[in-house]
Amino acid sequence: MNAETPKALEKHRVSPPPHVPADLIREIDAYDLDGLEAGFHEAWKQVQQPDTPPLVWTPFTGGHWIATRGVVIDEVYRSPERFSSRVIWVPREAGEAYDMVPTKLDPPEHTPYRKAIDKGLNLAEIRKLEEQIRTIAVEIIESFADRGSCDFGSEFSTVFPVRVFLALAGLPMEDAHKLGLLANEMTRPSGNTPEEQGRSLETANRGFFEYVAPIIAERRGGSGTDLITRILNVEIDGKPMPDDRALGLVSLLLLGGLDTVVNFLGFMMIYLARHPETVAEMRSDPLKLQRGVEELFRRFAVVSDARYVVADMEFHGTQLKEGDLILLPTALHGLDDRQHADPMTVDLSRRDVTHSTFAQGPHRCAGMHLARLEVTVMLQEWLARIPEFRLKDGARPIYHSGIVAAVENIPLEWERQKVPA
Repeated sequence: MNAETPKALEKHRVSPPPHVPADLIREIDAYDLDGLEAGFHEAWKQVQQPDTPPLVWTPFTGGHWIATRGVVIDEVYRSPERFSSRVIWVPREAGEAYDMVPTKLDPPEHTPYRKAIDKGLNLAEIRKLEEQIRTIAVEIIESFADRGSCDFGSEFSTVFPVRVFLALAGLPMEDAHKLGLLANEMTRPSGNTPEEQGRSLETANRGFFEYVAPIIAERRGGSGTDLITRILNVEIDGKPMPDDRALGLVSLLLLGGLDTVVNFLGFMMIYLARHPETVAEMRSDPLKLQRGVEELFRRFAVVSDARYVVADMEFHGTQLKEGDLILLPTALHGLDDRQHADPMTVDLSRRDVTHSTFAQGPHRCAGMHLARLEVTVMLQEWLARIPEFRLKDGARPIYHSGIVAAVENIPLEWERQKVPA
């Protein structure tokens, strides 16, 4: 993290290309944000100053643009004809090694694969899972509620959404640790140079493919009701899904199901532990809790992916060249004070909530209905058993930035509920 000055001095940097003006250059490392020790969202918010241009360029992680305003992030996501998904990770070397579909595809090639995923993750199908999700949440919360404390990360956020998704996919819980390590290297690839990060991501991508290959072979042509079987056996343009696309699609399901909600929950609970008035408001009005979930997603976006500029153009007053990459920190859409008053505050009564936490356009997150239901159910069952909670005195969460942000060390404590005699 940035507290280590020597590390900051060793960051790999590139020279700006001729079309990048000096006044648009900012030293922003998406994997090692300045001020990260105070919080991931706080660190990105520091980038978004009143005079910050809508697009800035950084010499770190191979050199790329960063969109700093919600309207820019939204427009890029919604314009695949100008901003392609052929490279969606920075650095470029990592993005080129990324081989999961349909996230790296553009319409119209993307469309049939997205329809295949939607077959298992549409709202009607997800609503059928509520009882199962609630049962899992209750079981986990009750395992520590009477204790008066827990490490939220290791005991809940890395367990609950993972158990839900592995059950949905028909996979054993004992595989969670191995898959979690691969997910970490996919979304926060290790390495000090773009080339090293590219190799790390390529290794993790291959690890996912090696894991899912026998599962695909076993379930292709099957009649099971699990998510993988249902999606795998959807025809693409009237033909069975090609093996290489099946590897990428099933791997993407696992990556999405095992990393994003896990980390969102951690950021959310740190805030709630520090703001008992927001928790009390949720308890007082069940409907406000349900409606307020979208406000939580606005406030705690965790994804920062990229798009590839398909042709030379002027965009928001900035000259872009074919092949440039634009990073889209979704946190900066939800935290944009030009769209939301007092954006760092969770306001359960906020109206016209806009964000790109689930992206926009053709690549809008297929798992958003599952994520919303998981968060709603989790809060309902948590507050029913642990109505008030706080961070343990002296707790110092550890924040990580990257394609998907993460947080560790979330010790919570509460007064144990008295059991009637």
